[in-house]
Amino acid sequence: MAFEPGQAAEIAVQKDGWKDKGRPFTFTSMPSDSDLEFVIKTYPDHDGVTEQMSLLEPGAEVTIDGPFGAIQDQGPGVFLAAGAGITPFIPILKKRALDGRMEGSHLIFSNKTEKDIILRGQWEAMQGLKTTFIVTDEEVAGLHNGQIDKSFLEAEIKGFNQKFYLCGPGGFVVAMRDALKELGAKQGSIVTEDGW
Repeated sequence: MAFEPGQAAEIAVQKDGWKDKGRPFTFTSMPSDSDLEFVIKTYPDHDGVTEQMSLLEPGAEVTIDGPFGAIQDQGPGVFLAAGAGITPFIPILKKRALDGRMEGSHLIFSNKTEKDIILRGQWEAMQGLKTTFIVTDEEVAGLHNGQIDKSFLEAEIKGFNQKFYLCGPGGFVVAMRDALKELGAKQGSIVTEDGW
């Protein structure tokens, strides 16, 4: 399957009652890998598609439709993610690391708790990647606590004449986009799933 790092596919579990409930998930493998890989955050308290994914056994069937998605690597910049919104950035940053092109990349990653930080060790081990982790629902030594807002971005980011990649819940993306515009980022430098 041909895709670019950052793109997604719709996956549907082929079980009765779930075949028509496909959801988008980002490829986290590299296009050259022999296996397709997805990082999927499950929510045990919801009876939804991600919970069904966690129940799959070897030999289970899914359908995959795609690829699609507007988030693709357009050069170094600031990657702003919230929760599972990190997934498009996994293959993009992995590829940048493999190619030795990490210079100028900064990951700002917000989660509810420290244990929710997906692949934290991988991000911290990437040479040249600046990382800033934020948790909203607890205070943890060494991590920022609270919401990402305009003043936080102004304090953390050195210059707004660069690329910004945004992914997360809709409200997060809109708030980050608006704050970045107010701080001087140009519309064409902001990369989001909706292509805005």
